[in-house]
Amino acid sequence: MQCDYFDAGTCRSCTEMGVPYPAQVARKEQHLRQQLSAFPGIEWLPSFSADESGFRNKAKMVVAGASSAPTLGILDAEGLGLDLQACGLCSPGLTAAFPVLAEFISATGLTPYDVPGRRGELKYVILTESPDGELMVRFVLRSTRQLAQLRAALPRLQAALPSAVVVSANIHPEHKATLEGEEEIILTTRESLPMRLDGLTLHLRTRSFFQTNTAVARELYRQGTAWVDEVSPRTLWDLYCGVGGFALHAARPDRRVTGIEVSAEAVTSARLSAREAELPGTEFFAADATAFVRDAVTMPELVIVNPPRRGLGAELAELLQASGVDHVLYSSCNAVSLAKDLARMPGLSPVKARLMDMFPQSHHYETMVLLKRRAA
Repeated sequence: MQCDYFDAGTCRSCTEMGVPYPAQVARKEQHLRQQLSAFPGIEWLPSFSADESGFRNKAKMVVAGASSAPTLGILDAEGLGLDLQACGLCSPGLTAAFPVLAEFISATGLTPYDVPGRRGELKYVILTESPDGELMVRFVLRSTRQLAQLRAALPRLQAALPSAVVVSANIHPEHKATLEGEEEIILTTRESLPMRLDGLTLHLRTRSFFQTNTAVARELYRQGTAWVDEVSPRTLWDLYCGVGGFALHAARPDRRVTGIEVSAEAVTSARLSAREAELPGTEFFAADATAFVRDAVTMPELVIVNPPRRGLGAELAELLQASGVDHVLYSSCNAVSLAKDLARMPGLSPVKARLMDMFPQSHHYETMVLLKRRAA
């Protein structure tokens, strides 16, 4: 992939930019096998990769500069805006939306936030594109001071960008390096973005997580479902389930599926998807994954885990180790924490593994591992 921003030294966020893509994937495969070298006997499935550019379905753009000429991109070392509207990682639908949003910000008079001066209102614009080409647009504001302006200008935005079916304002009053605040104000009648994958619709609300690479997410769920169906459990838990991607894809009429997610908003989305898909045997609860397992009276036959980068941590890994569960399907975005967690579960052997290149042009990747309980 060729990138003018990288070549000019404007943006160096993509650490693998300039490395031929097959070489990137080979490096990741080598790194993953090194991390899991303590676990012999793994069946390695072929790595999955899709497009090396135009793959991102989500963009978190810092808004800077002046209202008359806002920049959408990142900040430099001095806290000034660097415009990255032509970033080659973003999907065509996102890149087409950026200039429309920049013009809207200017015409509406929304004031970009000045980080060094700690003044202004609009901090970020966060966009997500569905597989159908619809958009969720979130304006992260310092306060509600310009909320009325934004609300009044909504028809103008929808006319210029009809794909923007969900629009919201997130209120983030604190001056710190976090992306969003606790308060979300939905400005449109629609509150969730439908993410249709293989005939199943996952509903994505404004503060819910979804994988940033739609093609790889689709294969991730396909592979997870295939492994679950091979094991054919009657009962299954999906811990850190998000909006229910793994749980809903693996649901079957004769299978009891329970999804656990700390985000109540994500659980609301997952429940809606389960109702629409007519999956009465699939339930979702807002709870801490570790506490849920700790307090459980009985265990399922299979547990899916998809934790954040830090991994499961010692307590949850040790609970799964002692639980007697037959199989664990582990989806990881950090092979280092994955290896630590596997070492904490010596009673569960990794039998299959597959690398999913969710993040081309970076050293990050996703890994799927199927674990099986060792014979007593």
